[in-house]
Amino acid sequence: MRIRKNKSAGQSLVETAIMTPILLCLVLNSINFGYFLLLAMNLTAAPHHSALYAIQGSSTPSGAALPAAGPTTTGSASAPAAVSYLTYQDLTGAINAPGTVKVQVCSAVLGTTGSGSSQTANCVSCTNSTSNCSSGSFAGQTPDSDPEAPAFVLNRVDVSYTFSPMIPGTIFGVVLLPTSACSLSNGLITCTIHRQVSMRSMGT
Repeated sequence: MRIRKNKSAGQSLVETAIMTPILLCLVLNSINFGYFLLLAMNLTAAPHHSALYAIQGSSTPSGAALPAAGPTTTGSASAPAAVSYLTYQDLTGAINAPGTVKVQVCSAVLGTTGSGSSQTANCVSCTNSTSNCSSGSFAGQTPDSDPEAPAFVLNRVDVSYTFSPMIPGTIFGVVLLPTSACSLSNGLITCTIHRQVSMRSMGT
């Protein structure tokens, strides 16, 4: 009596052993890339909303004053919330620790520097959602002058966030490396997303 051996079972095991690492790599890269896109979208939306809020002020039906740039206060009935506070609130939920995001607000309410067509809005920089902001701008992130200054002033909101992918390991972040935002150092991938929005307001 002959006993037939089932060769297909062994073949399936070999195929599974070969394909599992490849599939795992694809899935984990997809998770890291999805997380990167989520952060990029939120870091793009936050400065847009904040810059719009920064320029409204007297152009609203209530004729309110321009909101403060910082510190990051919640505001009250007599004084609207600061622009930096709104920026951090927009990032809450999408980012694990929004207080680690660097925020710069350049606003007409802070006054201007220069004169004529080279006039720019003054800036404050915030590095924590619960602390005061300090005067000055991020390195290399200076505000632009409006071509129609001093009648108009460009208000600007910058956000900058440095993070590591959710799933560590170079092979699981290989999809992120071709992007200009991510780099590899000592076997660790770090990404920095910087977004800025400029909108004009009437000169003060």
